[in-house]
Amino acid sequence: MPDQLSTLYGDFLNGSYDCVDRVILNAYFTMGQSGGGLRTWWRALYGSDDNLDDNHLMRMAGRFSRRLRAWAKENKIPMVYSSPGERKHDIASEHLAIHEVKPGLFMILVSKAPALVWEAQMTGTGKLGPLVPKQPWPYVNHYSFHILDPDWGHLTIKMSGHPPFGAQVMLNGHEYVACQAQKAGIGFLQQDNCFTTVPNAADLAQVADTLSREEIAGRLLQLCERWIYTTCLCFALDLEEQQRSTFHYQYSVFQIEYSRNLLFHSGRQMDEIFQALIDRTRGPLNLDRIKTIFGDKSRPHYDKRKKNPTRWGVVVEKPAYDVTIFKVHYGKMTLKIYTKGERVLRIEVIVHNTKEYRWDAPCRVFRRSSSASAAFWRDS
Repeated sequence: MPDQLSTLYGDFLNGSYDCVDRVILNAYFTMGQSGGGLRTWWRALYGSDDNLDDNHLMRMAGRFSRRLRAWAKENKIPMVYSSPGERKHDIASEHLAIHEVKPGLFMILVSKAPALVWEAQMTGTGKLGPLVPKQPWPYVNHYSFHILDPDWGHLTIKMSGHPPFGAQVMLNGHEYVACQAQKAGIGFLQQDNCFTTVPNAADLAQVADTLSREEIAGRLLQLCERWIYTTCLCFALDLEEQQRSTFHYQYSVFQIEYSRNLLFHSGRQMDEIFQALIDRTRGPLNLDRIKTIFGDKSRPHYDKRKKNPTRWGVVVEKPAYDVTIFKVHYGKMTLKIYTKGERVLRIEVIVHNTKEYRWDAPCRVFRRSSSASAAFWRDS
């Protein structure tokens, strides 16, 4: 759907495409989210809860680690322990760029992060009491399984080593579009997660639009089910144990990014237009207008965010000499406009935590992102 910006500067454009960027899905075992549910699952796994104590819970985490290390060593899969602050996806991408790998698991990164860990309390008579989560959540080993999928490209499944083995599935829509475009014979040049040169932008846009259709939920579910049980969870619970204890993940959207990419004929013209837009927009974009664009000025309603004040702000950053990033912060959402490559202007919305918003589906986020991007440039 064309917006006012792309219509206004249509003569300078070679085309455009909309695409889902980074998507993070939470994967969780429903029974493992409560003490009673975990106890019921343990009984299904072992027949009783006589051995349900802190030692056996820790042994399960240790078995996960030992099995994984042994398998990685036998199959010559690199297993790297990373430090806090390291960009783990970049480490795996560098490995992928210089090594020829087959579809499947090609790298494992280990790091520490907070996770749900259960503590088995004992009664005065020595019997099992209630199961309570440790507070605050302790830092435990998380294993990032980097996988090359034939349809989705490079994806990551990050899993906690402690029961109930919570996980996150991280993927990028541009990887999916690139795989599908190659199968369809559509030419393009790609830089990181952006298509910088596209001879036929309309054909590429049709492929990218498939990520915004309702059936994409089914494809995401198939992707998760394809890898999470047989490639990741199998080191904690083998397939027979998974089936016997009815261990099954549910999924929800945690974080999502969506972008509109404008392909300019000339990089010089793109820079001139972008800098002029920043100069004309930064002043009029006040707090009241931001609230209107993001729909915060609505009829009275209960807003739990009062306990956690919303972050507001308009920021212009220059991380490098020839890079300018225009950001608008609204709570757990960020709108960014910046250049990508020599001739691509990207307008991107990032929902850092979908739980914070009242919208009932990611597609509504996408519609609001398009409206917001157009509203920003209405007076330009």
